Amino acid sequence: MTVRPIRLFGDPVLRTPADEVTDFGPQLRELVRDLEDTVREPGRAGVAAPQIGVSLRVFSYNVGGVVGHLVNPVLSGHAGEQTDEEGCLSLPGLGYETTRYDTVVATGFDQHGEPLVIEGAGFLARALQHETDHLDGRLYVDTLTGDVRRQALREMRRVVPR
Repeated sequence: MTVRPIRLFGDPVLRTPADEVTDFGPQLRELVRDLEDTVREPGRAGVAAPQIGVSLRVFSYNVGGVVGHLVNPVLSGHAGEQTDEEGCLSLPGLGYETTRYDTVVATGFDQHGEPLVIEGAGFLARALQHETDHLDGRLYVDTLTGDVRRQALREMRRVVPR
């Protein structure tokens, strides 16, 4: 079991779009194992490869006791809206009301290169969107606007180690 350390805001890997996975060999399976071990830690709903310092389009999730992963995800089929507090392991201790789609369909591959479709609603939909954003070099705070965004940026400067 390998639980990898989480990269924090300020690390350039979090702001760089991740590379598409082209090799579905043993190194990818090792990365997926590490991501799934890391997301099993209490209080974690998702971990994207860039959060552990690997710039590849892979993430794991842990929602409702179900742990899974997705390689090269593409989101589609979204509907509705939900607004709830969202946090991020790379921005520890912070959480802000964030609006996301209420349902999404995520397509991609499993660690062996087999096609995979995940239909998410509610919290799973939120996690799929959050982790896919990480793969695109975005953080949830990028979606905030107005006073909430200004407050978040102030708090980030105050609490995130440099």
